[in-house]
Amino acid sequence: MKNRQEAINYCKKYKDVYEDEPFRDDNWTLIRHKDNDKTFAWIFERENRIWINVKNEPGMNEQLRNEYDSIVPAYHLNKEHWNSIILDGTVP
Repeated sequence: MKNRQEAINYCKKYKDVYEDEPFRDDNWTLIRHKDNDKTFAWIFERENRIWINVKNEPGMNEQLRNEYDSIVPAYHLNKEHWNSIILDGTVP
């Protein structure tokens, strides 16, 4: 997965979710749960790549960051609970 639409389509495979663009900046797409409107994925372009911010357990976040160079502390979100996955094809 390397482009925005592939990322959106992947996230929308989950049950009871929807795509949202709540900001005036078209660069940001959020995927939310229908039952509580909580966001579970932030999709955006940065440094000529598509990035996805996802929430996880702090211990798991650190493990993933150590395992993959393209998983980094989240851009624009709490670094303890969120990771950014840079879609460069290196994360399965």
